[in-house]
Amino acid sequence: MSLHKIFPFLRWLPLTKKTWKDDLIAGVTGTIIVIPQAVAFAMIAGLPPIYGFYTAMITPVIAALFGSSYHLISGPTTTGSIVVFAIISKFVTPDSDLEAFVSLTILLSFMAGVIKLVMGLAKMGKLVNFVSYTVVIGFSAGAGILIAFKQLKHVFGINVPQGSSFYEIIAYIISHIKETNLYVLGVAIGTLLIALLIKKVRYISRLNMLFAMILGSVLAVVLGGNLHSIETIGDVPSNLPPFKIPDFNFEDMRMLTSGAITLALIGLVEAVSISRVISLSSHQKLNNNQEFVSQGLTNIISSFFSSYVSSGSFSRSGVNYQAGAKTPLAAIVSAIGLLLVVLFFATYASYLAKPAMGGIILLVGYNLIDFKRIKQIVKSSKREFIVLSVTLLGTLFLELETALFLGILISLFFYLEKTSKPNIAIVGKNQDNKFFNIIRDATTKECPQLKMIRIDGSIYFGAVDGISKYFTDLYEKNDQKYLLILANGINFIDIAGAEWLSQEVLKWRNRGGGIYFVGLKLISQDVLQKGGFAKIIKEENFFKDKNTAIATIFKHLDKQVCSECKVKIYDECS
Repeated sequence: MSLHKIFPFLRWLPLTKKTWKDDLIAGVTGTIIVIPQAVAFAMIAGLPPIYGFYTAMITPVIAALFGSSYHLISGPTTTGSIVVFAIISKFVTPDSDLEAFVSLTILLSFMAGVIKLVMGLAKMGKLVNFVSYTVVIGFSAGAGILIAFKQLKHVFGINVPQGSSFYEIIAYIISHIKETNLYVLGVAIGTLLIALLIKKVRYISRLNMLFAMILGSVLAVVLGGNLHSIETIGDVPSNLPPFKIPDFNFEDMRMLTSGAITLALIGLVEAVSISRVISLSSHQKLNNNQEFVSQGLTNIISSFFSSYVSSGSFSRSGVNYQAGAKTPLAAIVSAIGLLLVVLFFATYASYLAKPAMGGIILLVGYNLIDFKRIKQIVKSSKREFIVLSVTLLGTLFLELETALFLGILISLFFYLEKTSKPNIAIVGKNQDNKFFNIIRDATTKECPQLKMIRIDGSIYFGAVDGISKYFTDLYEKNDQKYLLILANGINFIDIAGAEWLSQEVLKWRNRGGGIYFVGLKLISQDVLQKGGFAKIIKEENFFKDKNTAIATIFKHLDKQVCSECKVKIYDECS
């Protein structure tokens, strides 16, 4: 095993000689964005704000060193925080016993990390391949809208209740629109405009979010700050994450097992989906297994430093990419930057205005919506449009994990439906003496004794019923006793397909004819050979080319019929 597989950071570390400036800018921008989020997410999880900072300091570094995505930023997330609170609060609440609540939360993080790591080592990253391109686009667009709308309370200065859903946010803001704080709105819109304007300035375009956040906060001070209820992120604690071994209590671990599995699966899908969303633009090739291992190690190691469960963050990963990050060094800079802020600049960081942060994240949310690809999907396929719509709307109105799984299930359903109906074409010879689909060329003719068909698709359990009905029609409605299958387009045959195929061969043989195969791939013959079905079909009925097959089958044809035949399309007929 190469060192690059054990230590993935060896692949990108040499690149930082040229990219360190871009990564530095993106990392500093990420530091500013994560400060208010770390506080908010910890509070959503029912934890003191300091645990959000611990998680945001430790997890990005480990994920950057062992992950495959160059732009994914790991840390506390909305989804993870909500799920953590839902799992732990079944057994203890922060109000009843905060110490026990924190202890169980960190243990849960460790357990989820172990599950992620095992899945990665077992190379289960292929599971993510079932998350289709359209699901990723829909999830990205939905998350972008959701992220933007969750910032509206900071944009309008309206006190939207904590934990409100998408439609509850809309309803609340509409019903309380008269309460809009114009000073707060001015800071948010001003920050957004500054970011857009700086983006157009050639030499500092990549600094647009960083400058906009700082200038937006300055604007808040100029407008009067607290005098006009323009909130800042408040006091930033100045503690570093302490080393502490999680409390490995067997009863607690048994109690949290199902929750840890759920949390691990959600975290993995979330992290890899975010990586895939960004890779659509960055064109980076990802290693899903490595990402599983990375997320597992991140949760395991960080749990020893008082951190709770982490995953990929949509908003911070989006900011990281849009701010010009080139390698995972940006994530490490972001974490180090947060550490330095906590140690030396906590007082200054407390002046960052929430409306300025809201304005920046509105821009991030908008940029997550890939209008170009959505337009392509809408134009190209109704089925893909349904998958896109369900995933997008599910992200807005359901739990994020539910939306993802729903999109995956629907896309798999459409895939299975499509593959359950392989294309079957009847083949003959045309006037140019070439084999051709009879519906494509009016001059194409068939032999009255030999039926020739081409199957494009796989013969598996989902397709057997449809193919069986087609073959029944061939058997009952045609006089030909011999059937030649052009099998180059058959991708694979499973045990159900092999069982049906062998019985179909016997049925045609009992009528005095037979079924023959041309060009069946070795991989498609695998089950036939190992399961003994090839012996039933007979090895001599498999051919490598059509001409040899036809010459062999011709020997079995009724020569009386041949003598009266007016078609005579094969060389042997003459």
